[in-house]
Amino acid sequence: MATTLSTPLSGRPALADALEAHLGPLGCDLIRDLGELTLVAPSEQLLDVCWTLHDHEALRFEQLIDLCGVDFSAYGQSQWETEEASNTGFGRGVDRDLKVDADAPGRFAVVIHLLSLVHNARVRLRVHAAGEPPIVDSVVPVWAAAGWFEREAFDLYGILFRGHPDLRRILTDYGFVGHPFRKDFPLSGQVEMRYDPEQKRVVYVPVSVEPRVLVPKVIRRDSRYEHPVQEGSGNA
Repeated sequence: MATTLSTPLSGRPALADALEAHLGPLGCDLIRDLGELTLVAPSEQLLDVCWTLHDHEALRFEQLIDLCGVDFSAYGQSQWETEEASNTGFGRGVDRDLKVDADAPGRFAVVIHLLSLVHNARVRLRVHAAGEPPIVDSVVPVWAAAGWFEREAFDLYGILFRGHPDLRRILTDYGFVGHPFRKDFPLSGQVEMRYDPEQKRVVYVPVSVEPRVLVPKVIRRDSRYEHPVQEGSGNA
């Protein structure tokens, strides 16, 4: 029976079987969860995996939808407890210090979302960046659209892409220090800028804002019901 475009292949066993058959020998692991497929590839085999995903007739993932970086150093942690904390006062902001393991193995990863128009299928590809600084092969030779995405991952996470034709920052300012999406980068940043009237130019100075966890104040009383209208009082 022919496959209809109304049913994406991503959740069907046929795609999972094809991925395991053709990419398992390259050291890839397949995660099946929530009707989605995540292919975890070893960094040393990334380009071989990508060319197989792109060219093999059973796969044909010819379109790159997205590429981004991930920092797993504080994975599973949160400054806000929402399940067991009380719903009053300051009980919700229970963890003031987020524990970041800067030396955690496999801390950084690159996640790529791919689409096969031929088979109406989607797959997520994940590869962990090895070394310090973290580095993986650029997939621009396979999907040219990855160029700007890889520059963004480099800018925000400090992940290097080996073989990228023009790897430089794309979102932050010239001379920016650090990578703002890393978990150990302060929310207030490292520096702030202001206009110096004496030098007649914009200058950078150390940031003066102290990082803190803000706890929202919730006012539970409603003035509309402080003095309820009694029946027969004559007030409309």
